[in-house]
Amino acid sequence: MAINAYGQNVATYGTVSETTTTTEDKTALGKDDFMTLLLVQLQYQDPTEPMDTEKILTQTSQLAALEASDNTKTALEELTASLGNTQQFSTIAAIGKTADLGSNAISFEEGSTSTFEIYFPNDIQQGTVEITDVEGNVIGTLDVGTNDAGVYSFDWDGTTTAGATASDGIYYASASYTDTDGTSRTTRVGAYPIESVRFDSGSTYLKLGSSYVALENVVEVY
Repeated sequence: MAINAYGQNVATYGTVSETTTTTEDKTALGKDDFMTLLLVQLQYQDPTEPMDTEKILTQTSQLAALEASDNTKTALEELTASLGNTQQFSTIAAIGKTADLGSNAISFEEGSTSTFEIYFPNDIQQGTVEITDVEGNVIGTLDVGTNDAGVYSFDWDGTTTAGATASDGIYYASASYTDTDGTSRTTRVGAYPIESVRFDSGSTYLKLGSSYVALENVVEVY
């Protein structure tokens, strides 16, 4: 079973991209550089032909315009950071809701065991996890048992209902169960309650089940 950098099933959660570090651009001149050039120009000007007032005012105006542009850039950067913090707080407000990853796929490699988690929103009287192939055929089942509502982990060793071993590939896991009121319900891999939020190197991760999943991998929150 392929896993990503956070130890998650790649088929369900996808890969996690590494962050990169950027360096400051030293090729562009700033307002301090232009001020230094102006002072040097005044210091070494020809005493017999001094710079006229109009030219000095023109360069000073250009310097003022550059400073205003630099201040605007700084303000926009601060606004961007503020909006980022607002988005983080909005993400925190999602704790307790359900995040859907948009897929109930699991991967299986012959000779290994595929481990996955399913969230049951209601108490379970009895139920069955069904493993299906890409064509929708049920090839394996697992017993759910009688349990309280919550996230439960299952292990599938590839054994099919015919007693054979499944071949390597992508399969899909869902569950049909009856709650304590006798109501028939269904659930699947890929939809979990958001237990907590983590911010790491500019990225946001949600704790779904026993794993942290990048926010970009979530397709719906409800």
